[in-house]
Formats: sequence, structure tokens, C-alpha cells
Amino acid sequence: MAGHATDEHPHGADRLCDAGDRVYSRAVRRGRVPRTDAEPVPCLLELALLHPDPDDMAWLVPTAPQEVMTRLLRGVYDEVGESHRRVGSAVAAFERYAGLGRRIQASAMASASLEGGAAIRVLDGLSRIQAAMDDATEACTGEVLTVQPGGIRREPELTEGLHRALALRSRGVRMRDLYTHVARHGQGLLNYLELMGDAVEARTLDEVVDRLILFDRTVAFIPANADHTMALELRHPALIDYFVTVFDRLWRLAIPVAAALPDTGIEGISHREQSIAALLADGHQDAVIAERLGISVRTCRAHIARLSETLGAASRTQLGVRIAQVGLDGAAARLPDVPVQLTPVDRESPTAR
Repeated sequence: MAGHATDEHPHGADRLCDAGDRVYSRAVRRGRVPRTDAEPVPCLLELALLHPDPDDMAWLVPTAPQEVMTRLLRGVYDEVGESHRRVGSAVAAFERYAGLGRRIQASAMASASLEGGAAIRVLDGLSRIQAAMDDATEACTGEVLTVQPGGIRREPELTEGLHRALALRSRGVRMRDLYTHVARHGQGLLNYLELMGDAVEARTLDEVVDRLILFDRTVAFIPANADHTMALELRHPALIDYFVTVFDRLWRLAIPVAAALPDTGIEGISHREQSIAALLADGHQDAVIAERLGISVRTCRAHIARLSETLGAASRTQLGVRIAQVGLDGAAARLPDVPVQLTPVDRESPTAR
């Protein structure tokens, strides 16, 4: 105990207080000291640096400095040994947890390592995206499903992947493409479909999900950021099944490009204006509507203006009411029959935009 502090005296024999050092030093020089000298420094007795003289209990004799040093060294040795044991225990625990981590990682890699590569792979940059698409095209033998959002497809967009489409057609691969209705008005798409012949079947909807490309129902590509400079390559069966289900349901709702769009049933309102009316009824702003339908904001607002004029609405609030009254919000079955006179709005009234 000579090397350790006590509750009453927070120091050990290795760092005596000044008073204790003076009394102990005097006891070593003289061989003993009166018990009264040690009363102000009880730490000397508690640390066993002084102990009663067997011949006269009124005196205290010192423990030899060599013995004190031995005790100190033994205490240090014990502390070092305990530290070594703690370090060894920590190392053993580290190795155990590291081993568990390696097994978990190996298991995750095994489950992710499906046929054709990792379950999810991030493609950073257009060159890596195009290279991965070329590899998937080369491996494809049966079917390609694509969803192409946006409006009229520009020639550069169509020619960018034309070499892949031609390579697929040469191997007898069938392709099904989904576009927005707006894409029908682009000559580039019509030229592309004519070039591809019966290898490609295209349909359109008012709006579609973001870009999706599926090869042989085994690998899918979707955007990973807003500007489409990053993409995800997905091979997980559950994700692929989900995307195929989404595509098939959209496909059943879509209209073949070769077929005309159905009449809205309301004179003076086009199919596109009907789509805009439904989105307006849901509370969407002009910019959101334009993006979802693949048109510019300026074009969207022009359609809204014509819609307001046709329905005789002088404000955006009144336009919402008229849309609901004629059933353009998709809720006609829930509304009472209200006769609506579709007359042009007063020219002096502000047009809703």
C-alpha cells in the first residue's frame, strides 16, 4: 500500500507532502521520532512509512527507504501488468469485432454479388454511364423497356443512343418505349420510329416517371441526380421486379403513338389542356405542371390562358371552380350536375395565368 494514495491523503509514497517528507526524513536520519511529531502528518502511518517502535510505543521508527522503493516498484509493476492485461483484452476484443465485421461484409458482398455485378452501382460521369449502357446493350438478347420523360425529343438525344438501338434491332431484340404525349409532336421521334420499324413499339401518356431503362429484366438504369450526370445501375431482383411492374402498369394506360389521342368530350378543350386542368386542380404550380408534362413554362401558361378563356374564368380561383364543375379534375362523378356555359371570358377581365 506504500505506493498508493488513501481517501484522506490523496498522495502516495512516491509524492509525499512537504510536512510528511520532513518528518520521514528526520526519522530516517535519527532512527526514530516521537509519536507526537507524526500527529500532524497521519499519512506517514497510513502509508506504512512509520510504524510503532516495539520497545517504546511512544516512538515511531521509519521503514527503510530501500523497502519503500521496493514497494513503489512493485506497485508500478502491478499497474503496468494490469495495463498489459487491459491492452491484451482490448486487442482480443478488437480482433473479435473485426472478424465479425469481415464476416458481415463478406455476407453483404455475397448477397450483392449477383449475376452480372453488384446489386447497386453508382456511375459517376457521362462516359461511365455510356460505357455501362454499351455493356448492357451488348449482353441484351431479348427485351428493352424504356421510360423517356420530357417533351419533344431533340435530335442529339435520339442519335446519342441510336447505335445501341440499331445493334439491338440487328439481334432481334424487342423494344418498348414510353413517352409523354408532347413527344408526339417531334419529327425526330417519328423519324426514329420509322427507322426502327417493328423492332420498337412506342406509347405515350400525359406524364411518366423519370428516365428508366431495363435490359432483359435483369439490369436497370435510373438517374442519380437532377442533371443526369450520375446514374444507378441496379441488378437486385426485387428492384428489377418493381420497375417492371411499374412499367407494365404505365404501358397498359398508355396510348400507341400511331393512334390518335382520345377526345376530351368538351368542345374547345384539347387533351393537353385537360391534363393541365387536372394538375391545376391538384394545386400544382405552373413550373411543376410544365416539367411533368414535358413542356415549357411559357407554353403551359398559354394553355392555361386558353383554358380560362374556354371555361369563362376571369381568375385562377374561378378557373379552379370551373374545372371542377365540368369534371376536368377527374371528380365529375362526385359533383352535382351544374350547367356550365363555355363562353369566352370578358376581354376586359384579367386572364388567369
